[in-house]
Amino acid sequence: MSESERGEATGLPGSGLVKGLAVTLKTMTKRSTTAQYPDVAPELPPRSRGVIALMEENCTVCMLCARECPDWCIYIDSHKEEVAVPGAARARQRNVLDRFDIDFSLCMYCGICIEVCPFDALYWSPEFEYAEYDIKDLLHDKDHLGEWMATVPPPPAHDPNGEPAKEETAAARKAAVPGTTPAARPTTPAVRPDDGGTPA
Repeated sequence: MSESERGEATGLPGSGLVKGLAVTLKTMTKRSTTAQYPDVAPELPPRSRGVIALMEENCTVCMLCARECPDWCIYIDSHKEEVAVPGAARARQRNVLDRFDIDFSLCMYCGICIEVCPFDALYWSPEFEYAEYDIKDLLHDKDHLGEWMATVPPPPAHDPNGEPAKEETAAARKAAVPGTTPAARPTTPAVRPDDGGTPA
């Protein structure tokens, strides 16, 4: 490349400095968008993924969350307990949750455990300020996970123009059917003897 071609490619001497100063002056006149965290709390979007909260009374120890977790960061232990049911021939058994730990040093916040839980025992909390000095402290037990339930926001209101939930549709269908009436038997048509067996 000759000197003239190199001069055309780079432009006038100092043109890069002028362009840089122009960008600086342009941004100086605009409002700053820098978030002053932690002095100012951030405004998080409504579906932010912070920490996973546990509602212990809803957990039936079905182990679906632990089996579906791709990182294997959920640890569950339980024991069986006999429950006497009045009027039953023998006592029933139920699972009692002993340990429910989530290791947030391994969790990748995919939300699969929350989606597969059939009993609504796991929820997203928008809280994200739980950094620790020791990585071992990122293993949250069931008591610690239960404390996050206070920070779980209420579910959003249903869209009035959207389709109703399947639970609402099923409840409306059951309410529309008056009681349990036995199914009507199909009636056979009467046969006239005089016209050769044609139905009436």
